[in-house]
Amino acid sequence: MLFWVFLIGGLTARYAAGWRGVGGVLLLCVPLIDVVLLGATVLSIRSGAEPTIWHGLSAAYLGITVVYGHRTMRWADTKFARRFGRAAASPSPGLYGRAAVADAWKSWLGFLLAYTVSVGLIVGLAVLAGSLDKGAPLLVWLNPLTKVLVYSLIWPVVTTIWPGKAPQSAEENG
Repeated sequence: MLFWVFLIGGLTARYAAGWRGVGGVLLLCVPLIDVVLLGATVLSIRSGAEPTIWHGLSAAYLGITVVYGHRTMRWADTKFARRFGRAAASPSPGLYGRAAVADAWKSWLGFLLAYTVSVGLIVGLAVLAGSLDKGAPLLVWLNPLTKVLVYSLIWPVVTTIWPGKAPQSAEENG
């Protein structure tokens, strides 16, 4: 939640209000939220708190934001810049053939990396809790994360089999 608060607040300050310095400071806080969340989670478990599914959620969230946070910030920055007239809208190139296949697999490999980071953090927190039995509430997150990883594999496989063709231009049609 704080990720979005600082991201939208920083972009609003930067583009809507014209406060570039304030916007920059708020945007610098976005990755710091991850560091604070990880530190708070580790301190909570190290201080003897019973691991909960919320500790596991923070580890799953961190894995995803480590991989996708910068990309999300760049996407949002582009949208705000266009909305407030500071950048022209660039045409989105359609992806067909090899480019579509490469993009689909690149996307899935990004999620595989996020999955790996999340699982590493979850297992690390379970070990920090003292045992895998004690850390069982953390391990609950392995199930949905693994399901999303497996289900998300459908798109690159389908795209590899049927990559699509570029639409015909007006010249080619006649």
